[in-house]
Amino acid sequence: MSKSEQASNGKYRIALGIEYDGCNYSGWQKQKFPQQETIQQHIENALSKIANHKVDVTCAGRTDAGVHATCQVIHFDCDIDRGSKAWIEGSNSLLPKTIRVLWASKPGEEFHARFSALSRRYLYLLYQRNVESAFFAGRVSHVRQLLDCAAMHRAAQYLLGEQDFTSFRAAGCQSKTANRNIMHANVYKQGGFIIFDVKANAFLQHMVRNIMGSLLLVGKGEQEPGWMAELLAGKDRTLAAATASPDGLYLAAVDYAAGFNLPSELALPGLLLAA
Repeated sequence: MSKSEQASNGKYRIALGIEYDGCNYSGWQKQKFPQQETIQQHIENALSKIANHKVDVTCAGRTDAGVHATCQVIHFDCDIDRGSKAWIEGSNSLLPKTIRVLWASKPGEEFHARFSALSRRYLYLLYQRNVESAFFAGRVSHVRQLLDCAAMHRAAQYLLGEQDFTSFRAAGCQSKTANRNIMHANVYKQGGFIIFDVKANAFLQHMVRNIMGSLLLVGKGEQEPGWMAELLAGKDRTLAAATASPDGLYLAAVDYAAGFNLPSELALPGLLLAA
């Protein structure tokens, strides 16, 4: 093991790629009350056993209760590098089946899962059918009526660029600024799904779900695509639609500088692969 892999404090910084089904968890972040199961709680417990000391992890983006990830990225520091096999296979043997470690890497002590991220990408999956699917429960958001996908896509184009997203910010959001830079926002059909694919430098609390709630009104014909521009200009959360369900929301990619040598490609939810 190269000495250069050690941080200046003598520890090793490890990055992991994580996939999880958020249906039965109270979100990513560990809670004060242990009976509230969270993804972070399970991952830290497993890694602490592998490392043989307490491990605290930092993630690229906290996800809410019921929200999923096909590519969450975390980092932690440990006294000894156990090797990729232990971090992946060992951790997975200790984790619930709904949480998986996909890959492990040593990006160097400068790496920070949250602050080194250049962008995050989310997918929101809508499934159009009169009867809800027994197989997709909790993993997609169901809609019974046909939506105007083209109108939703036109509305989403008003989101592009660096703007103030106060109208799509949760009341409890603690971010110092509501300014975010959306790099792309596409709405398209794939099989029986309508997919909202959005990429930004960062997101406010509930931002994607709040945007999705307003896009749904456009898709139903209750609002015109240009309404999205009015909402942005109004900078008032009460002007926009209700927050969409967490069902169907996936953190699907996190991009970092090439020098960290981490996977950054889009990781599609499994149910889309055959759609």
